[in-house]
Order: sequence, then structure tokens, then C-alpha cells
Amino acid sequence: MNSTLLPSAKLAPQYHLPDPSTSACFPSHILLGQERVVDTFKLMSKINSQHLFLADFLGVDRPLFINALVTQANTPSNQYLVATKKTHEEDEIQFKWQQTLPPEHVGIIARQESLSCYLQGTIRRADLLGKMLKTDKSSVYKPGALAKNHFVFICLASLWQRESLWDLLMQILHDGFYRINNELAPIPLNCKIVLVGSGLSYSQLRVEDRHFSRHFPLLAEMSNEVDLTQHPESSYVQWLNVLAQSESVELETSSLLPLFWYSSRLVEHQQRLSLSMLEFRHLLGQAKAYCGQSALNAAAIAKALEKLTFRHNSSEVYSAQSFDDNFINLPTKGAMVGQINALTVIDTGDYTYGEPARITSSVHYGDGEVADIERKSELGGNIHAKGMMILSSCLYRIFGRDAPLHLNANIVFEQSYQEIDGDSASLAEYCCLMSAIAEQPIIQSLAVTGALDQFGNVQAIGGVNEKIEGFFNLCQRRGLTGDQGVIMPKANVLQLNLEPDVIEAIDKRLFHIHAIEHMDQAVELLMQMPAGVANEDNDFAPETLYGLVQQRLDKLAGQDDDDVELNFFAKLLARLRII
Repeated sequence: MNSTLLPSAKLAPQYHLPDPSTSACFPSHILLGQERVVDTFKLMSKINSQHLFLADFLGVDRPLFINALVTQANTPSNQYLVATKKTHEEDEIQFKWQQTLPPEHVGIIARQESLSCYLQGTIRRADLLGKMLKTDKSSVYKPGALAKNHFVFICLASLWQRESLWDLLMQILHDGFYRINNELAPIPLNCKIVLVGSGLSYSQLRVEDRHFSRHFPLLAEMSNEVDLTQHPESSYVQWLNVLAQSESVELETSSLLPLFWYSSRLVEHQQRLSLSMLEFRHLLGQAKAYCGQSALNAAAIAKALEKLTFRHNSSEVYSAQSFDDNFINLPTKGAMVGQINALTVIDTGDYTYGEPARITSSVHYGDGEVADIERKSELGGNIHAKGMMILSSCLYRIFGRDAPLHLNANIVFEQSYQEIDGDSASLAEYCCLMSAIAEQPIIQSLAVTGALDQFGNVQAIGGVNEKIEGFFNLCQRRGLTGDQGVIMPKANVLQLNLEPDVIEAIDKRLFHIHAIEHMDQAVELLMQMPAGVANEDNDFAPETLYGLVQQRLDKLAGQDDDDVELNFFAKLLARLRII
């Protein structure tokens, strides 16, 4: 058996799942993997003068998370805002907060009894500070969020929509109090402010706003995934149960495995799971609607996932039609010189899928330039250009140590009409170039993905599951022969989470996945001959691939002209019977 072939056990994550009905479920379980946030929040609650910035991500259900987070701090005592005189002789009134309930004859201006609130959307000044309600006989203060809550969470984006409110909040934090109007005494600030936004926003504010830096030194950055080497599967089941409760559904034991696979797929790692709450709340709600009951099993989850793909995969369907109608030329059988099947990922924003791409290479006499047609036509991105430069350095490292190369090469993605970026095709481009120079055909039943470093090591790439499945789907539609497969970086094995039909085909030896660490392994698989090892004179054996490449490069450099000339004169003298 080929040592690079992956067994089916490594093609998807393996889990030990408990019965969800035996797991106790509390709101705090939604804080799984958020130790950094919890620790910082507890620290903030102990420091009077420092407030918190909570850096979250798009998949966070903020109200659900905030309700769980505030339970982690020691429950603050109720506070009462009362009016007092500075001295017995003076009539000037001031406001102060106190923990003890005042006597009946002392009026309570505001009660700080609520633990927290979350302000978002259209935030008004009165939402923060409160306002005065006038009656026929008097005016009454209606408290705002700052006076009613111990912790006030505010959406940063909503606050930025009202620039005056941002300046007002910074001024309140600087002064330590706020005024409802000029006639009323200032009200001391007696709560903690937590701004909720992105980590990038925090970095920008730290640089651009000196007042922000002073008042928000504490950053609590949320994690979007959980590591199963640090947390057991049972903890994640509890996390799922909290989300299930919020959608009024129950998870049966059979529903857990597809949910775990889906979660692992979101983060592209076998030992990590997604903490994107909204993704799962939406999925559970859709599964409940499709099956028509609150108890969800594996079939209900599978149905919801199938329909999720169906709603978003129109681009993938149209792409497949172009291959099936032969509008896109990409052979998956036979062997060809200077042509290879690479793997790309198409991201439409809401859906990602893999699409094979044909790369071709041609070589001719020149000054040693490896030209990237994508870059020259302004269809190649900077990272792709970097990959091409690394490819060139690999070529010169092996064959150009002692003398310049006398060849030019052109490499192109055929039938590509949009910008291409990334370095994940550099391995395929290198193999294609070797084939063109050595004039050795490449097996078209294998597709390749991988990034190279300058020493020929194959490095990890993104979208490995989509890339493999994209080529598999094409081969499956054309008919699996048992020769087809994918060459991928060994560094990506922990990210594999393939669809069941792909794993089934691999079990039946109808499809293969090779995990490699060096580019020499790739050329040997693709061209069915040894790559070759250089001797002390940096020469390769003539029967190896690199030996054939070296011979071709020598011819392009004209190093065999003397031999040709001697052979000509020898034949001439032989005809004249001089020798």
C-alpha cells in the first residue's frame, strides 16, 4: 500500500457522545470556551475606575451571552439614589447612591435593582440618562439605563451612529457623573459600562481616541471555537442544549453526531468545534419546522442541513453544468504533458464550494523567467504572485545552483476569467512545470492542492474539504474508475471532515486521497517515476524525472553542442574512410 494513502478513519472526526437527556443544562453553559472573557469580566467588576470592551464575532447571540456572563460576577447589592443637602445650613441638593433603604420620609429618586441591560439599535440620550416627566404640580425623574442597571452593555456600532452620544458617554466616564438638565443636581455614575463590538474596532479606538484608551483598558475577546483536547464532548452537548432550549426543541441522542460534524466543518478542524450560536439556533429552528415536532433526531438535522445547502448552492450547480456540458475542458483520465488538475475554492459570501481548475505550462529557450500569465494579465493576486516566486526559487535551488537557466516558462489557469489569489496552487504549478520541461505526461485522474516553501516542503492550505469534494463530485458524475483521487498536504489531515459518500467511495477503493509532505512525493505520484536524488556533483540519474529535466535544461543551455559537432565530423570521416 502506498504510504501516502489516507485510511478512511482519518477522513472525518471521531467523537464519544453522551446522552443529551442526562446532561444538566444551565444558562452559564453557553460560556463554554470563554475563560478569557469570564476572567476579564470578573476583574472589571472588582475595579471601580475601569470599564470593559467585549470583542465578539458575527455568530454571537448577544442577549443570550450577556445574560449568562453577568451571572459570573458577584451579585451587586441594590442601590438607591436619594437627595441630600450638603450641610444643614445650605439648601443646595445633591444626589448620592446608598445600599441601605432610606427612611420612608426620604424620597427615592431611582432604584438600581436590575443586573444588566443591552442597548442596541437607535439609542437616544434618554435611554442612557433618563428624562424628566412633567406633571401639573411637579416634575418626576424617569431613570435611564445608567441609573437602573449595575452593568450596561452597549452595542458599539449603534453608539457610533450617534456621534454626540459617543462624546457624551466619554464625558460622563471622565467626570464620573451626568446631568439630566441644568436645574437638576448631577447624578453620580454608579454602573459598569461594557461596549460590545469587534476586536478590530477596539484596536482602532485604542489608537485614535485617547479618552477611550483611558476608560476601557480591559479587553475581553471571545473565542469562536472550542478545543476538544481541553473540554470534553459532554460540555459541548450542554452548550447545544442551551441553544436548543432557546428554540424550544429537544435533542435526541442521534442528533448529536450530525451536529458535531457540522460544527467541526464550520471551523475546519477535527478537534475543534464552532461556538457560533446563531448558526445553530437557525439550524435547530429550521429542523423543527421541517420535521414538525420539537424532538429532533439525526434525520431532522440531516434534512435541515440538506435544505441549507439547497438554498445556497445555485452557483455550484451552474458550475457543475459547465463541466458536464464540456464548456470547461478538464480531463479526468489519461495522461498529458504540461497539464495538471488543480483545486480551487469559490466563496460566494454565504456558501463555499470546491471547483477543479486546469493549469498548463509551456517552456522554451530564454533567460530563466517563469512567467505567471495570471499576473501579467492582472488576474492574479499578490499572494498568488508570491507563490509563483517561491516556485521559481525551488526551480533555481535544484537546477540553477552553478549556472543560470536558459529557459522561459509560461504558466496559466486555463478558462479562468476572474481574479485568482492564494498560493495553494503552487505545488500543482511546480509539477506542471516539471512535466513540461521533462516532457513527461501527468496522470489526469489525480488533482493536486498544496503550497510550497523554498525547500519544497508542502504546506497547509485552506478549504481542503471543499476542494476534495469538488473534484470527487466531478469524477462521480463521470463515473468513478478507482484511479481518481486527490493529492493534498499532510498538514491538513486534522482538518478533514468529508461527506459520507466520499468516505464510502474511499472505503471501496473507488477514490483515493494522498497526504504528502514534500513536492518530490507529488511528482512521483503524478508521473509514475522517481523524482531523483542529486549526487555530490549535483547531477541526477538519467532515468529519474529530475535527470530528464536536467538533460532538457542542458540542451537549452547548448551544453551538448560540442558533442553534436564531434559526432558530425566523426560521421563525415567515416564516410570518407579516413577513420
